[in-house]
Amino acid sequence: MEFLKNPLIITALIAILAAAAVIRVSRKGKKKDTRKYHPIAGTIFHLLLNYRRLYDYLTELTRINSTFRILYLDNTEIYTSDPANVEYFLKTNFANFGKGSYHHDVLEGLLGDGIFTVDGEKWRQQRKLSSYEFSTRNLKEFSTGVFKSNAAKLAGIISAAAAANQIIEIQDLFTKAALDSVFNVMLGVDLNSTAGTDNGTQFCKAFDEASDMTCYRYVDISWPIKKFLNIGSEAKLKKCKKVVDEFVYQVISRKIEQMNGCDQSATKLDILSRFLEKNEADPKYLKDIILSFIIAGKDTTGSTLSWFFYMMCKHPNTQEKIFKEIRGAAKIGETSRIEEIVARVTEEALDKMQLLQAALSETLRLYPAVPADGKMCFSDDTFPDGFSVKKGNLVAYVPYSMGRMKSLWGEDAEEFRPERWLDENGIFRNESPFKFAAFQAGPRICLGKEFAYRQMKVFVAVLLCAFSFRLADEQKPVNYRMLLTLQIDGGLHLRAVSRKKALE
Repeated sequence: MEFLKNPLIITALIAILAAAAVIRVSRKGKKKDTRKYHPIAGTIFHLLLNYRRLYDYLTELTRINSTFRILYLDNTEIYTSDPANVEYFLKTNFANFGKGSYHHDVLEGLLGDGIFTVDGEKWRQQRKLSSYEFSTRNLKEFSTGVFKSNAAKLAGIISAAAAANQIIEIQDLFTKAALDSVFNVMLGVDLNSTAGTDNGTQFCKAFDEASDMTCYRYVDISWPIKKFLNIGSEAKLKKCKKVVDEFVYQVISRKIEQMNGCDQSATKLDILSRFLEKNEADPKYLKDIILSFIIAGKDTTGSTLSWFFYMMCKHPNTQEKIFKEIRGAAKIGETSRIEEIVARVTEEALDKMQLLQAALSETLRLYPAVPADGKMCFSDDTFPDGFSVKKGNLVAYVPYSMGRMKSLWGEDAEEFRPERWLDENGIFRNESPFKFAAFQAGPRICLGKEFAYRQMKVFVAVLLCAFSFRLADEQKPVNYRMLLTLQIDGGLHLRAVSRKKALE
């Protein structure tokens, strides 16, 4: 059985089986199908060969056909960047498209039966409960306080690095700060990982590795065999999942003990406490929900902030424009200390930062935190473009590709230009969520959209008012890493200069 541990041998065997399957199907006599299907652009083996640059590969295919098919061994996946098609399966005929067994099986290894992996009643129950909690004023006020506290900690770390003229790996700092925020808001636990404590370090490493292995399942058709034999990427996923689950179960256990021992009349603002108050006490159910919140709050915010600061360094004039807008909106003086900056970043001030909102949206257009998302078709259907979709087919929309389509965004689609989001009065204007699909759309639209924007605006407002940033190495290429979210491969290395010191 040792030969099965060799991925090249496994891939070769699968290729042989695939060829045999294609020949077998082609020889079968079938009644002529008169329906019209989208053009074939490749096979799963093409996805595998282009895995490390998958989203750019899909974008290249999108430039040829906005909607196309990729053939699997026993199925087909339809990729579309046509807003009309996206609206159809995310909203118009929502009931006929869901995660289905395919996506559930792939994602379940990390996210269990959380809101991102389930359909039907399980999804509705979690959506209803989570939607209510996200809409409360108490959570908004509590979360803003958490964001400002973590932004202050982050600014303190960057200040020390700037004073010592040290290079900063800022993606790691953003990820830790976002993790601290999501754990505090969602679980009522202060990890304080931004300050360099060991809390959650092992969890973060295991979570990222598990995300990597889970993402790879989408192109590795041998993963069920590897899982059965407990070898390769599946053995690694199982090991990482154990670390992740144990950490979250410990948090839940401590929270239950804390609630049982505390004043029952005390206000409990974190979401886990509020779930427990509603008698949602099944540890696995809570663990699966929590992991969905973590991947939605930690990785998406941390990666978007990283891409945003990369764009600020590539476009220093825009960085200065946003700095001036923030300082004016929050009435921040030129020599204000970090504590004063944080105090002046109020909800009212954040609402005035229209260019900042535009720049964050422009970053998400080009570097969406979730670069692709998929569903399954539950019964035969027809897209608005007139092409048919068979029952069981997979369908996917690709925000990464959609953000680069000239037909949607104009000839300058691949340029970073925040002004495209502003009207003639400089006021931010939203785009259709089926054109700008970074937060999904329809009934499954991201519950934490406003939560994410608020956190990012707080972090950016504090940091850009305190420092100016530039790349540590202007010549070093910046690429993404293949995970469930779009992170910068190898991190983002910057130098920061204190604006206060520059004036002295």
